[in-house]
Amino acid sequence: MPSLARCSLTAVPGGTTLTRVAHPAAAFRPEPGTIPEGPGCYLFRDGDGRVVYVGKAKSLRSRVSSYFQSPTGLATRTRAMLEAAAAVEWIVVDTEVQALHLEYTLIQRHRPRYNVRYRDDKSYPHLVLTTSEAVPRARVARGRVAAGDRRFGPYAHAYAIRETLDLLLRVFPVRTCSQGVYDRAERTDRPCLLHHIDRCAAPCTGEIDHDEHRELVDGLARFLDGDTAPVLAELEAQMQAAAVELNFEAAARRRDQLLAARRALEQQQVVTDRDEDLDVVAVYEDELEASVQAFFVRRGRLVGRKGWTVDKVEPLTTPELLTSFLLQLYAERPDEVPPQVVVPVLPADAEPLSMLLAEQRRQQRQGRRGRPTARVRFHVPRRGPKLELLTTVTNNAREAFQRTRLQRASDFDARSRALKELQDALALEEAPLRIECYDISHLGGTEVVGSMVVFEDGLPRKSEYRRFKLSVDANDDVAAMREVLRRRFARLVEERAQPVATREEQPRFAYPPNLVVIDGGPGQLSAALEGIATTGVDDVAVVALAKRFEELHRPEGGPPVVLPRGSEALYLVQRLRDEAHRFAVTYQRTRRRSAVTTSVLDDIPGIGPTRRAALLTRYGSVAALRRATEEELAEVPGLSRTLARTVHQHLKDGTGAAGARQEPT
Repeated sequence: MPSLARCSLTAVPGGTTLTRVAHPAAAFRPEPGTIPEGPGCYLFRDGDGRVVYVGKAKSLRSRVSSYFQSPTGLATRTRAMLEAAAAVEWIVVDTEVQALHLEYTLIQRHRPRYNVRYRDDKSYPHLVLTTSEAVPRARVARGRVAAGDRRFGPYAHAYAIRETLDLLLRVFPVRTCSQGVYDRAERTDRPCLLHHIDRCAAPCTGEIDHDEHRELVDGLARFLDGDTAPVLAELEAQMQAAAVELNFEAAARRRDQLLAARRALEQQQVVTDRDEDLDVVAVYEDELEASVQAFFVRRGRLVGRKGWTVDKVEPLTTPELLTSFLLQLYAERPDEVPPQVVVPVLPADAEPLSMLLAEQRRQQRQGRRGRPTARVRFHVPRRGPKLELLTTVTNNAREAFQRTRLQRASDFDARSRALKELQDALALEEAPLRIECYDISHLGGTEVVGSMVVFEDGLPRKSEYRRFKLSVDANDDVAAMREVLRRRFARLVEERAQPVATREEQPRFAYPPNLVVIDGGPGQLSAALEGIATTGVDDVAVVALAKRFEELHRPEGGPPVVLPRGSEALYLVQRLRDEAHRFAVTYQRTRRRSAVTTSVLDDIPGIGPTRRAALLTRYGSVAALRRATEEELAEVPGLSRTLARTVHQHLKDGTGAAGARQEPT
């Protein structure tokens, strides 16, 4: 048995204990007696301190010890993980529920290489009600939404949402305009066209007050949630009452609204014969990959679906895969946990997972009408409509699996060829699995910034992107490149020198690249090499990509490397260069825009961050502020008549001359 490294104990908030065991060699097996028997999570780290795998266990001693059995009893992917690892640590918690939640949190934080990751098969659109705003609006959105907003879907196509929304706006004429359009209508006291065609109740001009508009938004949310019967009954009653009173115009409007509401309902497929909320999850998999599909049913109607794909880089059974997926799904949809989840088999750790989701459901139901049950039940159907629905979802998962396999086989082959071609062309010892590319951007020597983008396995790793604000503004790309590379590799040296045990957060620069690509020619390449040399790092391959002929310059000089036209390697370095340029220009424009919009207001006595934000929120730009009268400025919240006069006079006396527009380099 190998000698053991010294263990260190560190207190963890919440009464947990973190124990770290490391060994300078590859044999880092801990003494079984030092591993606690309670539930918790364990982390394997590589030699640079990067977390490569996170797992959970009911008994840490039993689970962690199982990794150090005879290699013949381990799966191939598990052996690969252990070969990459250099240390193991664990965190002890009180319950299995805490271990389940902690595992998901650690995976999201560290993004370990050997844990499964779920990728959306596409970015599906949602219908979002921005209930977090004072005057909510309905909009089509993809991705995350602000805390407090309601979202419905996802839908297969954006046009499907817009068709449904257009129908429902006849019944619930809520605001759909952008903040700029709303503010302009509010200033001019003139509603936009949507009000004149009965698609908006115009809260901007006071046609209805904010409370009445909020009631419309709540009614739309209830309708989208499936509570449709009261809406239809009320419209029917209003139509009949108007007809009895011989108010045929009002009766016709209610008739049109009733027809629109019924047409919107027709677009939602009825999938169960009961008025119930549930999600249906199905898996289609082989030993290496899996496809997961989820259908979302509310009030018996199918309101949305979504698909994910996953590389099974760790050997997971179907129940374990379901547990991992459900944690991911309801982390993305924290306000949409249903009381029932239909699954092909019960997930692993079903009881603690049910308790965790039930607690999440209780939180989402706080403040809503009634006291619905917070219990979350997993159901494996054996017969009936739910089994038929599960079969349909499974068929969708199988078709998605086959499509994804064909597409990803092509993509993987292309990336592998690109890395191999680049390795051969530059005579590298190994394929450049991690490539960093650097670019400089400025506007005539002002607001000089640098960018660092990272590609791993031929794909962008955006969480590793970094931006640099240069210490000196000068029209000198060579000096700027020297400074950026010096700062980047100085941080590499600094963070490498830190003991892994003292790093409370994932290091930002401690992972060395296999290849550095500089956007520029021999001058920028020499500057980059000088910057790296000052830090003492001498084991990194560096090349410069000249834009004119797409040729790679190497430090040893000689003729540049010209990659064949149409090669995957050329396409990869072009993507790197373009992404670094985009990232640098975006940062430079952000800094320039910030300087332009705040410098004038910062010079006005009495205008601090709060009042400056209020002015820019109301008028949108300094140019619009210059056109405002003193009386209009006094209407801005927080501005007195005296301060409005000061602002007006300052902006009137200022030159405000805008120079000729230039594009950053």
